[in-house]
Amino acid sequence: MKAVILAGGKGTRLGLTDIPKPMVSVSNKPLLLHQIELLKRYGITDITLLLGHLGAKIEEYFGDGTKYGVKISYLTEDKPLGTAGAIKELDGIIEERFLVLYGDVMMDFDINSFIEFDKRSSAIASIIVHPNDHPYDSDLVEVDPDNNVTRFLSKPHEEGMMYNNNVNAAVYIFGSDIFQYIERYKSSDFGKDIFPLIMKEGLHKIKAYSTPEYIKDLGTPDRLENVEAAYLSGKIAAYNKANKRTAIFIDRDGVINKEVDNLKNIADFVLLPNVAEAIKKVNDSDFLAIVITNQPVIAKGFILEKDLLDIHKKLETEIGRQNAFIDKLYYCPHHPDKGYVGEVKELKIECSCRKPNTGMLDLAVKEFNIDLSRSYFIGDSTTDIQTGINAGVKTVLVKTGYAGKDNKYNVKPDYSANNLDDAVDLILKINDNK
Repeated sequence: MKAVILAGGKGTRLGLTDIPKPMVSVSNKPLLLHQIELLKRYGITDITLLLGHLGAKIEEYFGDGTKYGVKISYLTEDKPLGTAGAIKELDGIIEERFLVLYGDVMMDFDINSFIEFDKRSSAIASIIVHPNDHPYDSDLVEVDPDNNVTRFLSKPHEEGMMYNNNVNAAVYIFGSDIFQYIERYKSSDFGKDIFPLIMKEGLHKIKAYSTPEYIKDLGTPDRLENVEAAYLSGKIAAYNKANKRTAIFIDRDGVINKEVDNLKNIADFVLLPNVAEAIKKVNDSDFLAIVITNQPVIAKGFILEKDLLDIHKKLETEIGRQNAFIDKLYYCPHHPDKGYVGEVKELKIECSCRKPNTGMLDLAVKEFNIDLSRSYFIGDSTTDIQTGINAGVKTVLVKTGYAGKDNKYNVKPDYSANNLDDAVDLILKINDNK
């Protein structure tokens, strides 16, 4: 696969006047070189750099790429054409699918995994999305359960809007049919112009690949400082999906929100105190924050799946306002017992995902390469504790919700805590002492 890097950014917000933004130094190495080395690591050596502001300095530094073990070609725009307008210059030059990176983003992700995801569909584009700690002022992407993009939500967002925390990470794989949607010599942007146009026409699918791997822009001095610190600590490389991660699995009802029997009305979804702060602590650690929840209300016919997804939007929106996010939320819609009025018959089954079965955790392991032996499950019921035991993770029982009084299983947790915030503190303290 060929790669294209949009390397025309100005670095004025970083105080750069004599070099283009992609040449800013991260640990004494140009950001662009970090990207090229990442591509080479995954066998991608045919690279085109799309140049703009002070582009001659980039070409002077990298030459034809021989020094770095790659082959580099260049295209220079005479005037700024935006992310999509610049790509249009490759129409007629690239005919196969190609990878696009933005030159002002620090990243380390499993490119092979992204390519394999793209190969499994016939979409016109595959894009990387991920949660961040400021979704309220980010360009967001709505995604259905089959990873199809359904809507692009450009900032600024309408007041009171609820959303999933799926941020466009600005890493794409395109087929050559993308060019038909881009007007030559006209400035345009993928997120604001081209993707919404494709969605409106409705002839092609856009797939979203969600990953917690490290992909962050460094457009401000504070962000550059954070990226530098993450690189020096080894965090950027460690978050690559090829490496094992640890996770804190969290039950939903009674742990994150107030326990309501068969919760079906979005107005009844109320966060418990300090939940966002607790999840933020997980975000700031090396653990992934993953929610695991049984939602039999769907099988029982009490609620439609789209209504459940709206409840989860409320969850992500409310914690997002406090700079916290969930890396992934898994829910089981099944229920084995029949006899409910309006029940969904195809969902009334014995499944492998309903807790205390481990299907949802098994899927998380597959998607995120999680080391269960170093992970934890926080829940309020004996069902949660039994799930953790079945999966081989350490368990923490909280005193909110059922507080372990459901009495479905005769089990004991590894630890107990008053609430989610105390449970997270306990886990982080245990791991600090190791």
